[in-house]
Amino acid sequence: MSTFTYLDHAATTPMRAEAVQAMLPYLSEQFANPSGSHRFARGARAAIDEARDLVADIIGCAPGEVIFTSGGTESDNTAILGTVARRGGTAICPAAEHHAVLASVEQVHGAVVPVTTTGAVDLDALTAVLKATADVSVVSVMAVNNEVGSVNVLAAVAAVVREFAPSAVLHTDAVQAPCWLDLRTLTPYVDMLSLSAHKFGGPKGVGVLVAKSGAAFTPMVIGGGQERERRSGTQNVPGIIALAGALRLTDLERADEQVRLSALRDRLVDSLIEALPGVHETVPRDQKVAGSAHVCIEGIENEALLFLLDEAGVCASAASACASGAMEPSHVLAAMGVSRDLAFGALRLTLGRATVEADVDHGIEAVVSAVRRLRKVTL
Repeated sequence: MSTFTYLDHAATTPMRAEAVQAMLPYLSEQFANPSGSHRFARGARAAIDEARDLVADIIGCAPGEVIFTSGGTESDNTAILGTVARRGGTAICPAAEHHAVLASVEQVHGAVVPVTTTGAVDLDALTAVLKATADVSVVSVMAVNNEVGSVNVLAAVAAVVREFAPSAVLHTDAVQAPCWLDLRTLTPYVDMLSLSAHKFGGPKGVGVLVAKSGAAFTPMVIGGGQERERRSGTQNVPGIIALAGALRLTDLERADEQVRLSALRDRLVDSLIEALPGVHETVPRDQKVAGSAHVCIEGIENEALLFLLDEAGVCASAASACASGAMEPSHVLAAMGVSRDLAFGALRLTLGRATVEADVDHGIEAVVSAVRRLRKVTL
C-alpha cells in the first residue's frame, strides 16, 4: 500500500524536517569527535554546549544538570539503578510505569504501588508504602502514561515523597510529556527527569537525563569520562543537535497543537462510540493528554483488529503483549482494574503533529469496518 494513516505517535513520531536539516552537517563535513583538542573538535563540542543550553532552558534546569544519553530506557535505568547503586536502599514506582522503570525497580527488589482506575498513582497507597519502607532511595512516577495517556500530578506526588521519604530522590519518566506538558512546570518537583528525542520529532537513539545537584548516582556507562563522567561514550553529536531543535519547536507549538489535536481526538473517539456499541474510553479526557484516544472494545481481540487495520493502511497499536506464546492483557490495564476480557479489546490510537482531518476520517472508517467484520455484523 502506497499510502497509510499513522495513528501511533506514542510509539514514535516522524522526524521534523528542521531536525533532519540541523543534524546533516554533523553527519558529513562536521564529523569531528567533540572530545578532541583541535579546532574541529572544539566546534563539535561548542555545538553540544549550545544544544545543552537550549535543552536546559526548555526543561527549566541548569545546563550542567543535562546529561545526554542513548534514550529514555537508558535514562530511566540510570536514574533508578544508578541511584540505588550510589545510595543503597530501594526503589518504588507505580504499577503502570513503562517497563524500563518497572524492570529497574524489580531488579533492586523494590516496591510497586497500585494505581487508580485512570492509571495515575494512588497517593494513599504511595503514602502507605513509603511509611512501611525504611530506606527508600528513589521514587519514580511517570509524568504521562505511554499507553492510556493519563497524567500524574507531580506536585502532589512530590508532597507525599517529601513528607514520608524526605531523603529519597524523585524521578519522573517524562518521555511522553514534551508534546503535551510544559516541562518547566514539572522540573521544580523532581530531582531527575528522563526524555527521548524520537517522541517529539527528533531521532531515535538519543535522550536526556536531568540530574539536579544532590541527585548523586553511580554511572551505568563508564570508561570515557564524557558528560562530566556521568555517561561515558563519544557523544552522538548529530542526534543531540536534532534533539535540541525538535524540543525547541515542540515547546513553541505545544499550546496550539493541544487545541487542534484535542478536537481531532474527541471527534475520533466520539465517532467510534456512536458507530459501535461496546466502545469504552479508557481514561476521562480531562485526566489525560490531548493526543491519546485509547479505547477498549467489547467482543474483539486486538491482535486480529490490528491485522485488519494494517491491511486497511492504518498504523495503530494495542496494549497487549505476547508472552510465552500466550496473549496477556496489558500490565497497565490490569493495574487499572480493567477486566481481562475487555483488556483484550484495547486499542491505542495516538495523534501527533502530523495528524490531519483525513487521518481521523480514515481511522474512524477503518476501525468501524474492522470491528464490524470481526463481530460478523452485516449492514
